[in-house]
Amino acid sequence: AYYEGCGKDRFLRLMEKYADYIYRVFVEEKSANFETPGHEEIEIALIRMYRATKNKKYLDLCGHFLNRRGAEDNKEAQIFNHPKYAQSHLPVREHREAFGHSVRATYLYSGMADYAAETGDEAMLEACRAVFEDITKKKMYVTGGIGSTNVGEAFTVAYDLPNGQAYTETCASIGMMFFANRMLEADPSRASKYADIVELEMYNGAMSGLSLEGDSFFYENPLEIYCRDRDRHTAVAGEERFPIPCRIKMFWCSCCPPNITRVFSSVEKYFYTYDEKENAVYVNQFGSSVYEDGDVVVRQVTDYPHTGKVKITSTVPVYVRIPGWCRRFEADGAYRMVNGYARFEAGEIAVDFEIKPELIASRPEVVRNIGKAALRRGPVIYCLEGVDHDCDLHTLAYDRAAMNEAEIVYDETIGLDAIELKGSRIIASDPDALYAPVEECYTDAKIRAIPYHAFANRGITDMLVFVNYR
Repeated sequence: AYYEGCGKDRFLRLMEKYADYIYRVFVEEKSANFETPGHEEIEIALIRMYRATKNKKYLDLCGHFLNRRGAEDNKEAQIFNHPKYAQSHLPVREHREAFGHSVRATYLYSGMADYAAETGDEAMLEACRAVFEDITKKKMYVTGGIGSTNVGEAFTVAYDLPNGQAYTETCASIGMMFFANRMLEADPSRASKYADIVELEMYNGAMSGLSLEGDSFFYENPLEIYCRDRDRHTAVAGEERFPIPCRIKMFWCSCCPPNITRVFSSVEKYFYTYDEKENAVYVNQFGSSVYEDGDVVVRQVTDYPHTGKVKITSTVPVYVRIPGWCRRFEADGAYRMVNGYARFEAGEIAVDFEIKPELIASRPEVVRNIGKAALRRGPVIYCLEGVDHDCDLHTLAYDRAAMNEAEIVYDETIGLDAIELKGSRIIASDPDALYAPVEECYTDAKIRAIPYHAFANRGITDMLVFVNYR
């Protein structure tokens, strides 16, 4: 990064010497006490070094670590508490499900995708496709969070997505951004769905790890905070394990804060992809920006995601991603659809994605969310906070019939768009009874929702993503 940013190679040459030593110890001498790293990060670094130096040794060393992982004669039980925990249970080309530590997993899959892109290894790429599908269709929260348990910061079984005790480490969402963006480059025929996941993480899963002030952080990102759960033991010592309800400035394990800073300081890398063969640019993400490489210039002007209006001026043809959440869009120029992108010729174009609030539900296998829905507007997932309501959030219900009457209101206290909706509040059918015959007992209620990534910025209060609906 220093070499690319400053043009000075002194540090890069030092790192080459280090990587050469690693190659000698692991490949030539085979004198190390273990064969594959327990925390898979070096694979990504070696690909990055190979691309900077064009020295094939570093690509080969990445391949060595990938090929040794899960090999029959490389069990390394003394390092891993379970082979699946560090994705060492099978050779990487045989992986079809996401197991173990969620950050380690997404870093490994990122390295695999990079390696497949550089070498054309179709078996490696197919494994990446399979685990990507497993994560996004069975093990991912609506916010993009992954790794649902604090036990090992790991993936669990399919559809096990608890809200209040969701672990969803910030680094895991960032790792998913890495993985999805690398799959976008390695598997371009499916690029739009990979870019959709980058966007989901960018606006929700990863963003929620940082406070609005930018000086405090979440390591875990729950989808529900219920303060009463934390104070319900009145006669016993100890407490149950829940994510913290407010961001803090320092963690004993400080991986997430610097990970956030490096991702959002290099966010431009996620916006555009240049297709050299066609001399065209793919617009993968939306935000006012400029892509420039010699005679190739693409300018984008937009206030997305406040609205879906995007203006693009380009000297070459452009492919504009149509977001997976978008049900309708308009464009003022001729286009044709290609793999989830609208292809326009060079010139000036304007695209308007219809952005409106909608309720989205989980599959019924996510049993904790049955009868509940999350609120989405464009790429942004919303939540409710207790500070905006004078009742228990669990008693509120969205009104499906009133969604078209929702109001978008700029909230100065958080600097973001809130959504105000008509809804209902559940009340007791018999105020004097703990239990009573079932009746329809609701009263009108006004519901105010804010972007999920902005929760826990106004003091400790209840928070809810999945809300009852009628």
